[in-house]
Order: sequence, then C-alpha cells, then structure tokens
Amino acid sequence: MSSTTSAVEIAGLTKTYDDHAVVDDLTLTLPDGSLTVLVGPSGCGKSTTLRIVAGLETADGGTVSIGGRDVTAESPRTRDVAMVFQNYALYPHLSVAANIAFPLRNNGVAKDEATRRAREAADRVGITALLDRKPRQLSGGQQQRVAIARALVRTPKVFLFDEPLSNLDAKLRVELRSEIRRLQQDSGITALYVTHDQEEAMTIADQLVVLDAGTIAQVGTPEELYRRPANTFVAGFIGSPSMNLLDGTVRAGTFEGDGVRFAAPGADAAAVTLGVRPEDMLVAPAEHGNGTVEIVELLGPRYVFIVTAGAHRLTAVVEAATVAGWGRTPTPGDAVTVDVRPDRVHLFDETSGRRLA
Repeated sequence: MSSTTSAVEIAGLTKTYDDHAVVDDLTLTLPDGSLTVLVGPSGCGKSTTLRIVAGLETADGGTVSIGGRDVTAESPRTRDVAMVFQNYALYPHLSVAANIAFPLRNNGVAKDEATRRAREAADRVGITALLDRKPRQLSGGQQQRVAIARALVRTPKVFLFDEPLSNLDAKLRVELRSEIRRLQQDSGITALYVTHDQEEAMTIADQLVVLDAGTIAQVGTPEELYRRPANTFVAGFIGSPSMNLLDGTVRAGTFEGDGVRFAAPGADAAAVTLGVRPEDMLVAPAEHGNGTVEIVELLGPRYVFIVTAGAHRLTAVVEAATVAGWGRTPTPGDAVTVDVRPDRVHLFDETSGRRLA
C-alpha cells in the first residue's frame, strides 16, 4: 500500500484551441487512493485534462497539485506519474522484461534491482512467462499487460490511464478492466482513468466524472449518477440502453406529451422532460395496447423492446423469464401496453435540462 499522500487537486483548469475552450474552468479533487474516471463523448476534454495532469500539455490557466505540491510548472518526469496509453507505446527492439524495467533503468536503478522489480510487476499482471519475448510476439491484450506492468513497476504517486482498453476485443476489455481495478486497489495509488465507454466507467470508478464540452456535468459515485442524474445530458449518457427522455407537461400527477400519458408524481409544470430508464418501462402484450413493437432484441437473460407510443420511440428492457410467462414473445408490429413505474421517473426542466426536485 502506498504510504505517501497522492491526492490530486485540479483548480480552475482551462485549455483553449483556436478560440475554443476544450477544458473550461475545471475544478476537481481526486481523493488519495481513489480511482476517478473521466467519461464523456469525443471532444469533451477528458484526454486533454489527463494530459495536463501528466504534464504532456500546458494549461492556459489553473493549477495541478499532487500530494499537496503544486506541479503546474513541472515536467512530466518530476511529477512522479505513470501513464498507460491506448497504443501501448512499447519499445519493439526490447524484450518484455526490458520494456517493464525501462523506467527504472532510465532513473538509474541498478540492473539486478530493476530486473527483480520488473519480474514482480510481470507476475502481478500474469505475464511472467512472456518476459523473454518481443512485443511483436504478443497479442494486443498481452501488450497492454506489459504497458500496465511498466506503470506498476515504478510505484508512482499517480496512475494515468488514457483509454487503455479501446483497442481490445469486448471479452478482453472486461477481463482487463477488472484486473486494472484490482491492481489499483491493491496498490492504493491514486488513479485517473479516461474512457468513452460509460459501462467501463461505471464498473471501475470510485468517483465518476461526466464531462460535457470541457465542463463537469456531474461528479459522484456511479450509483449516484445512475440513480439521480443532475441533468438530461448525464441522464442520456449514463446507462445502457440510454434513458428515455420525453418532453411534455405534468399536471395533477400525470405526465402528458405527444400522445402518451404516464403517472409522474411531482409538482405541476408546463414544460418538463420526463426521464425513464428502460428497465423501469412496463411493457406487456395487449390486443388493443397504446404502443406497437418496432424492434425485438434478445440479450441473453433479458429482452430489449423498441416500441412506438404516440410520437415517441421508447426503449424497454424486460427480463426473459417475464417474457416467457407471456406465452409468446411479441414481434415487430404487435400491439403492447406501455407504462412506467411511477416511483422511478425522473423530471427535468425542459429548457435548462436540470433535474427538478
């Protein structure tokens, strides 16, 4: 476990390219020993923020502190951070062992000590048998393990991960993200992780930060962002399939909008956006229902139904066991009833997108 405090403080960070603010007055704390994930669509500023923390880019304004020390003007070398890139960044002419040991040898660590520590790091990520191979002899997943071991071997103050799994297949991504989480927890080293994959972010984060156009849309635990999104941007981004969002009015506990009526406890409002998670939609076969099935997808233990109701195209997730109880799985064109769980709806201001109390 790391014995030194390695909390990261980012204050008022700004970065502009061609008069466009890629990072706009961003303030964020990465608690000591935590794993913070930056997530958001392409161009939201997440990789730029990480590169500024690493010292690979210079901010136009704001400060970065690591362990209570202002490192804003320091080089990447003196910040004591270790970075894992999307493209692995291995030296093709060096063996796996030499790649892992490289940062130690570069810092003057004796060869025998560097070799010993490289072997320990390789053992932690399960690649001890590959130490004599060259990167070209490895699979993508094996190369990424080498890159992770190279970061681990230094025992830095901060780990920085820049979309490290995006080049891997789906099964390997799930396997390696779990390993990264375990290794970070075991080491107790503060980590900042960037990804565009919100499912990946939800799975590994202690603290989840959703960025929108260079600003923080919401920060909290994955559960907090999922259960109580602060605005429609977060509501639509976090969760797969995405939350259903419908514009309309609420009056006397009923939402109405473009041909649908749903129970929606809350104060009367003339312009609201109703949010409903797909798993909180209620769908069932009905000869004269208020909706029509458009698409049916079987995802193992659950079905995803795309249905039209009024002017809306809605997504509903139903457990396969429930569908089996219907006797027949609805097919495109079949009528269904569409409703919502009233205690699970979310209400947002239609104009600002902010969550309503």
